[in-house]
Amino acid sequence: MRQKELRIALVCYGGISLAVYMHGITKEIWRATRASRNFHAGDPPASGSQSVYRELFEAFAAQSQVKLRLLPDIIAGASAGGINGVFLAQALTSGQSLEPLTRMWLECADIDQLLDPDARPFSRFTKFWAQPLVWLLLRRPGGALDRSVAPEARAEVRTKLSRLVRARWFAPPFSGTGFSGLLYEAMEAMAATPAGRRLLPLGQPLDLFVTVTDFRGHLERLRLNSPAEVVETEHRLSIGFRYLRGRDDSLADPAELVFAARATASFPGAFPPFNVAEMDRMLARRERHWPGREAFLQRIFPQQYAEGEAESAVLIDGSVLANAPFAQAIDALRNRPAHREIDRRFVYIDPKPDIVGGMDQSRERDAMGQRLPGFFSTIFGAISDIPREQPIRDNLEGIERRSSRVRQMRAITDALRAEVEETVGKLFGYTLFLDSPTPQRLTKWRNKAQDRAAHMAGFAYASYAQLKLATIIEDMVDTLRRAHRGPRALYAERLREAIRTELHRSGMDRLSGKGGGASDEAILFFRTQDLGFRIRRLRFLARRLGEDIAQSGRAPPEAVVAMHETLYACLAQYLDRETTDHLGQNFADIAAGAIDDPGMAIAELAERRDLRSADAIVDEQLAGALALLPRESRRSLLLAYLGFPFYDIATLPLLQGEGQNEYDPIKVDRISPDDCQSLRHGGAEATLKGIQFNSFGAFFSRAYRENDYLWGRLHGAERLIDIIASAMPAGTTFPPHLLADFKRRAFLAICDEEEAVLTTDPELVPGIRREIESAFGG
Repeated sequence: MRQKELRIALVCYGGISLAVYMHGITKEIWRATRASRNFHAGDPPASGSQSVYRELFEAFAAQSQVKLRLLPDIIAGASAGGINGVFLAQALTSGQSLEPLTRMWLECADIDQLLDPDARPFSRFTKFWAQPLVWLLLRRPGGALDRSVAPEARAEVRTKLSRLVRARWFAPPFSGTGFSGLLYEAMEAMAATPAGRRLLPLGQPLDLFVTVTDFRGHLERLRLNSPAEVVETEHRLSIGFRYLRGRDDSLADPAELVFAARATASFPGAFPPFNVAEMDRMLARRERHWPGREAFLQRIFPQQYAEGEAESAVLIDGSVLANAPFAQAIDALRNRPAHREIDRRFVYIDPKPDIVGGMDQSRERDAMGQRLPGFFSTIFGAISDIPREQPIRDNLEGIERRSSRVRQMRAITDALRAEVEETVGKLFGYTLFLDSPTPQRLTKWRNKAQDRAAHMAGFAYASYAQLKLATIIEDMVDTLRRAHRGPRALYAERLREAIRTELHRSGMDRLSGKGGGASDEAILFFRTQDLGFRIRRLRFLARRLGEDIAQSGRAPPEAVVAMHETLYACLAQYLDRETTDHLGQNFADIAAGAIDDPGMAIAELAERRDLRSADAIVDEQLAGALALLPRESRRSLLLAYLGFPFYDIATLPLLQGEGQNEYDPIKVDRISPDDCQSLRHGGAEATLKGIQFNSFGAFFSRAYRENDYLWGRLHGAERLIDIIASAMPAGTTFPPHLLADFKRRAFLAICDEEEAVLTTDPELVPGIRREIESAFGG
């Protein structure tokens, strides 16, 4: 049975008090990942919804003959989504439980807990002049509270909203230090619970990003023609963490994770802006030490740190400028290991899609009678709502363009197949098919095929070789940039120019030989530096195996699985060399001096990656796996392997190198109330309480938080079951009745788990049970 990974790049939007709903979703992602890990390890099934996911993976394998592993490996979040992303990443990398975060959201995410002690009203006479406003908001019959708040929660909401209105004005009512403390206590509570096994396989990285807005901004230099350089202020900031199982013991120091979570959720007007001093105060009160403080500040504020201004940086909510942090997740797609077949998904959590802001209550109308936004509506919309709620069309179109390039490349290689195979057959005659493919023969045949493809390309080879050189230079620049710890303003531009100058000085920009094909210098350079070509070739071979040999049924299944595992083991040899982790602890020193000594950096990259040693390992592993295949299947793979230079020369210039390292389009899935129709229609308006009071609603009532948390778990379960089922191989589908039964069982399991906890509204869980029975016929 072959194995496949359903890899999720999770993007969590901001949502203020809808953080509680998003936590319910991320909790189901955590449970499904635990079930997947236990299924692959052969551990006993767990209870609750996790047991349902375990049976889902078993049914998936029975239906498709594929063992699927769910693997969230990229998490990007903003504001409330950033908080949930941080804690989910910690649970995935440590094996710790998410239950303490549930307790924090339910018990502590409340106006009474969040109000700054200095902002609290001391008596009912505080701000006596505000009493008419309180009456208009809370007590006027038929007013906003009566229209929007359920009868059973009105007394609680009225009391807490009264406190908020009568609290201090013109200063944030919520305590920043108090919120930092709550987050830190939740992190410590997670660490205190018995940890299970880590949920990432050995060698698998996890990337976490949270967006932050640098209020004062930092200067970035840009290159122009005239003047040569300009300076602009950059306010966007992303705090990133990378964990690699087998190298790192933990994702990060708890103080650093809390720093990121608190910074991304500094909602303007509600919480005070965040700075390093707040973090220091909170840690000092708890007598906690932060040993990596200076290194962390230098990493996230490289420019400010170099100028001695990291301590004075002021951070506000990440969703002000980047509420949907797709860009960070897309960038993290580079340098991912591939130990088996991958189905890559972007999954984004949007707690209230398509809800138009309700601030436009002006009575002013234009000449045509259309209602116009008023003074405050215009201002608030311009500085808050509009930037925060921009659609993600640009991000999705970028992903679709990439997937379109992949499909285009596949169409081109399919069209060229007959001609390429005929050329390779003539080149090798009968030798290729009569001899066993030993490692030595594979090396000899591979070199011969590459030389022949270069000569047959004629003048076209020059443009192909120059594009290969350009992609190698970009790979060098990107690798050194990622390793560089200092200020990055203009670093990439200057390094690129230095490397090009060095290659020109050494004659490496003249790649074509006098008699055609590649020059001797180019051959040597590509053999020591061209990592991308090797990755593209193995991914192409994996595609041929899956779409040709595996589906033909002519080869024994065990031989196909062995070849499949071998290909991804070989691919890992090269993908590991893409990462800066492979290059050694002191590679940052090489990056620091690369602009001044690019020749040294180029030589170090070649030596530390040692691609020729990797080639020898790959040839040996491929030869062993090919020997297990029947002659006809072996012939098909050898034609693909040795013919790849012909395909690459045809497609790389056409597609400008984009879409070449992946052979499968990326799919995008959304999790939102609008996408979950199994139990209740109507989306967020019909299910969530936290959308009230401009998404602050759940902070006013525990009953609201319990409602939203439960619906988050239910919606998370429904969409996860859909997403997992959609990973079935082409030509196979999950029977609809079986899928519906898994959803029903997951919903009931969640109700069983939460019935003793969610008791503020005694009818919440029983009412959901009745809806489940009605939706699924009892």
